[in-house]
Amino acid sequence: MRAYKFRIYPSKKQEKEMQKHLWVSKELWNEMLSFTKEIYNNYRKFPTKRTLRELVKDSGLFSQVGQELVDRLVDALHRKIEMKKKGEKGGFPRFKSLDRMKSLHYPQYECGFWLDKKLKITPFGEIAIKKHREITGRIKTLTLKRESSGRWFAIFCVETPEEIPIENKGEAVGIDLGLKTFATLSNGMRINNPRHFKKYEDRLAFIQRKFSRKKKGSTSRKRAKVRVAKLHEKISDCRRDFLHKISTQVVNDYSIIALEELATKEMSEENYGKQINDAGWNMFANMLAYKAEGAGCRVVFVDPRDTSKMCSRCGNMRDGLTLWNRVYDCPNCGLSTDRDLNSALNILIRATPGQGGSNASGNVAVATSMKEEAHVFQGGSMSLYKQ
Repeated sequence: MRAYKFRIYPSKKQEKEMQKHLWVSKELWNEMLSFTKEIYNNYRKFPTKRTLRELVKDSGLFSQVGQELVDRLVDALHRKIEMKKKGEKGGFPRFKSLDRMKSLHYPQYECGFWLDKKLKITPFGEIAIKKHREITGRIKTLTLKRESSGRWFAIFCVETPEEIPIENKGEAVGIDLGLKTFATLSNGMRINNPRHFKKYEDRLAFIQRKFSRKKKGSTSRKRAKVRVAKLHEKISDCRRDFLHKISTQVVNDYSIIALEELATKEMSEENYGKQINDAGWNMFANMLAYKAEGAGCRVVFVDPRDTSKMCSRCGNMRDGLTLWNRVYDCPNCGLSTDRDLNSALNILIRATPGQGGSNASGNVAVATSMKEEAHVFQGGSMSLYKQ
């Protein structure tokens, strides 16, 4: 399965109708959630899916869109129950404002929507769509998504045909992700950190101050809110574009790509949260994983413990290293090298079967289908790298 994301351009009349359907979806969600809580408080059990579907009949939504809304709520309740059984923390489904209801889901092609030169959707009619690439495979579902800035997107979930695996004859490489340098490769190449958020930080702070001074509920506050959302989306688009170009080039150049299995959420909660989130390590790893199969390479995630403390030549451990120590000096074998390069070499060693400390067995990430839009980078080999 693969997802394709395209920008759509509804007319003012169509956009007004689509907004109305989002509002109806929000009202139905809140009504179903209130009914669910009431039933549980009275009878200590949740209502059935069939009962909830009676609530969405004749609501004004396309029938399958309303049924999918019920499925969303039921799935959320099941996840909450499963997490509670496992002793994990998880919130109960919440009531939603219009800002939190952003999508309409059509679960069946040719039954509610059709795609040709334009996108035809029941009941909105034909909508202009920018198909910047052809869809390969059988379309299964459609999600209409509205961003906070007001942009609309159509996301198609597609069942792709099986392809003959491509043979990638590149070398193996270990990649150490960081903040000062986005990535250091075991062959000495470096990828600079563009720091997308920092480029727009002052501008964002300025328009957020203007937004905070607007009177609540006023038209000018709504306009200011859209300006803030547009700048956030611009930063996000820049980050995604950069990561797509880097990940595409890496999977084309190397046959085995080794990365640390980082707990980025926990790391960002401790220190340097803004910088870690801006770097997009998780997004980069996901892009590598789902692009790997098509490029004929493998992605391996290894244990990140002590990759910066261990000597890549002799395996000696050096304690007392801080983030400010950028050079790794081994007192045992005399190795003196860049700290990030030493980590990248250790990551490659752990990912290579037959090497000391290798844990590659069972940790090879075969490409998986992710709901991301892939932009193919056209350029010379290694042009994004810096020696």
